[in-house]
Amino acid sequence: MAENIYTGFHAVEERVRRYANEKTHSSTLRLYFSKPGPRIKKIIDEAKKNLIECIQKEPAYLDKIVEKLDENSRDHRGIVLIASGEKEKAQNAVEFDKWIKSAPEKSTVILLDSVTDPHNIGAILRSCDQFGANLLIVPERNSTSNILENDIIARTSAGASAYIPLAVVTNLVRTVQQLKDSGFWIYGADAGGTSLKETDFAEKTCIIMGSEGHGISHLLEQQCDSIVSIPTCGKIDSLNVSVAAGVLLYERYRRSL
Repeated sequence: MAENIYTGFHAVEERVRRYANEKTHSSTLRLYFSKPGPRIKKIIDEAKKNLIECIQKEPAYLDKIVEKLDENSRDHRGIVLIASGEKEKAQNAVEFDKWIKSAPEKSTVILLDSVTDPHNIGAILRSCDQFGANLLIVPERNSTSNILENDIIARTSAGASAYIPLAVVTNLVRTVQQLKDSGFWIYGADAGGTSLKETDFAEKTCIIMGSEGHGISHLLEQQCDSIVSIPTCGKIDSLNVSVAAGVLLYERYRRSL
């Protein structure tokens, strides 16, 4: 078990919200703040409702807590959360808010919307590895959030689940908006869109893969800059989601050679 430090409005707010939704608490949270502005007051109110200890300290005290963190994390914005007793983070687990600040100028991101079958996720991770994806994003609300501990995913991915950068987020729409703000072009994979043959991928590309039963959610589809379809000649309705992800990732990789 480890002691993890969360800094800044968004990261702290998301961790408090996650704590509130946990049925049992395996970790202990302590929230430190300096001057309680409107955003911090909102977080404090939510923390207190969930019996999280909230302690006001001088800014210098908060600076001391975060002094060994990376440069981005040291910008705590007057609020710091310490979570004791959390599991050690895997090497490939990343915090999206940190990752997006230093995303490579040429990036490929795969975002999974309601893709929960572990065999599909494992196969997608394997394709991410083979075709150079920079990040896989999954929603916390689905079982995909336990990718790092799922034996089926680990086996199906042929080990790729141990090192493909993975971000678990609480709000996919907000995450897509952050990607767009950082210069990413958002492609939704779905039937009836622009043919893959006619699609020019941007330097910063995010591909959204929806579930086979329901596809991409309406709210996420509205965020897409383009819907891309894979030309096929078969008699069944569509490709398996992991196969489709592999085709799209390969084509993205092939064009970059």
